[in-house]
Amino acid sequence: MKQPQLEEEINKRKTFAIISHPDAGKTTLTEKILFLSGAIRSAGTVKSRKSGKYATSDWMEMEKQRGISITSSVMQFTYNDYKINILDTPGHQDFSEDTYRTLMAVDSVVMIIDAAKGVEAQTKKLFKVCSDRGIPIFTFINKMDRQGRDPFELLEDIEEVLGIQSFPMNWPIGMGNSFQGVYDRIVHKIHVYDEQREHHSFKLENDDFSGNEIKQLVQPEQLSELQDTISLLDEAGDSIDMESIKQGKQTPVFFGSAISTFGIPAFMEHFLELAPAPQGRESDEGYIEPSDEDFSGFIFKIQANMNPAHRDRIAFMRICSGKFNKGMEAWNNRTNKSVKLAQGQQFFAASRGNIDEAYPGDIVGLYDPGLYQIGDTLCGQKNTYSYGKLPQFPPEHFAKVRAKNAMKQKHFYKGVAQLAEEGAVQVYKTAKMEETILGVVGVLQFEVFEQRLKSEYGVDLDIQHLPHTCARWVSEDKNLKLDSTNYLVHDALGKPLIIFESDFALRWFKDKNPNIELQL
Repeated sequence: MKQPQLEEEINKRKTFAIISHPDAGKTTLTEKILFLSGAIRSAGTVKSRKSGKYATSDWMEMEKQRGISITSSVMQFTYNDYKINILDTPGHQDFSEDTYRTLMAVDSVVMIIDAAKGVEAQTKKLFKVCSDRGIPIFTFINKMDRQGRDPFELLEDIEEVLGIQSFPMNWPIGMGNSFQGVYDRIVHKIHVYDEQREHHSFKLENDDFSGNEIKQLVQPEQLSELQDTISLLDEAGDSIDMESIKQGKQTPVFFGSAISTFGIPAFMEHFLELAPAPQGRESDEGYIEPSDEDFSGFIFKIQANMNPAHRDRIAFMRICSGKFNKGMEAWNNRTNKSVKLAQGQQFFAASRGNIDEAYPGDIVGLYDPGLYQIGDTLCGQKNTYSYGKLPQFPPEHFAKVRAKNAMKQKHFYKGVAQLAEEGAVQVYKTAKMEETILGVVGVLQFEVFEQRLKSEYGVDLDIQHLPHTCARWVSEDKNLKLDSTNYLVHDALGKPLIIFESDFALRWFKDKNPNIELQL
């Protein structure tokens, strides 16, 4: 492929994730973007279980029942001639590990904040992952049609709690029952909010707030306040800085309402202009540009049984450079073996279809008979390298699990092994009795595991929750002085680790075994 054509395809693409605290409106915003693009005919929200209409991005049965996003999903579609890859991540705090890994595969992030609550706990955790990587962050302050906090207070919250400079791209006119719309500071437009009819907008010539049209639509006291605020922001506020946005040091802020679709078209217009095209990635052989003609990508997620009828397993690959062609040969750096990428698939939540070619920024699903692991680098045969391992997070909750029916042991072990390879749970075996212990980052993952074992493998589980709170790998498993309340176990690779009941037990072990090296 000629370089100019490759660069043209790269510049058409935007690959981003949407992050938020639960209930801030993440899945609703995703749905409305899909609706505006024409990818779906009607937008369902996560709350619409009574009507039987569910969010497109929530494909797992438990997501539909509970009205929460549990697993990261991928949606690929066209919006205003751009090729969009949205990675819709779980907002629930119990699914942070899946979310963290997904954030390794994006070029920018949309952060949603509830206007009434400001920056919340899960938002802070997810923001830190983005900040550590220098990912550009775009902020959408949601639910302006409900009563919330003062806009200046919300901006101050973003700057003080998250430590990032904010630049309001638009400014709300009122809030809640008195919400009239927003003023776009970049293109000098008033976007009018009206529940009874289609939203419309008009441009202010020479920033003149005294025209008849605006006076008819905006109440006098709100108009006066808006004019004073815009003057204050223009004179005393920070200016927009593209370099700071690219480095993740300044966030463009938009006000709107996802449930009513208000503010989303204007947000997308600015986002598509400002958000970066697919970026390069550091490897052990140096920085790899997306325009490099040699193909490369990495596996950031594995999902078993997206289609339970076929018992399939899909590896999600982010393309980093070059062009993907169906049937191409690639090199797996971890296994030191060549693999044929025969069945590339493109996603729309649970739906998927075969694709013949894809470009940097795209997410491709690879049929996986057990060839791939999370973090694998795939690249061309000429120049082989590795993008490095993706982060693994230590579990904080543990439980012994076994099949209720001994006749289901084979299905039990198969299900445990396959679901563990997705990275949502870590599986350990006790040293003596070969008991199975699960470790998870969030306790709700036990429920998901139990339901998936039953629905996908036909296995009912006995789960015994343990009081233990942390695990550490140990340099050796011989001659250890170990408290009887703690467990010596081995992970899926046979490496020894100890599951400790408390921080006190961990400190006791360190005192009694000074020569044993502990690792997270």
